[in-house]
Amino acid sequence: MVGSGMHAQRGDPLVVGRVIGDVVDPFVRRVALRVGYASRDVANGCELRPSAIADPPRVEVGGPDMRTFYTLVMVDPDAPSPSDPSLREYLHWLVTDIPATTGVSFGTGEEN
Repeated sequence: MVGSGMHAQRGDPLVVGRVIGDVVDPFVRRVALRVGYASRDVANGCELRPSAIADPPRVEVGGPDMRTFYTLVMVDPDAPSPSDPSLREYLHWLVTDIPATTGVSFGTGEEN
């Protein structure tokens, strides 16, 4: 889930796409999360072509306490397609021990 809003609202792409409600329970976003591929940032509800995500993503997690670590899970809630979600919640990848610091990224092999 990308972004740093408060409660999910009715028009939120995560609610419309049934990620909130089916995949995860409603929640309050507490830290900023930013995900991008090449020069494009990912927004909730956007569709990405396989060619656009061939390289690992840049992921930045903001947080005030460097002793806090996060786990990031990339699932596809409507795999293989929205009209036939027979592989619902397909796990693409899982990364653990992400430090809660602004400006730290992973996936590219570079730190900012």
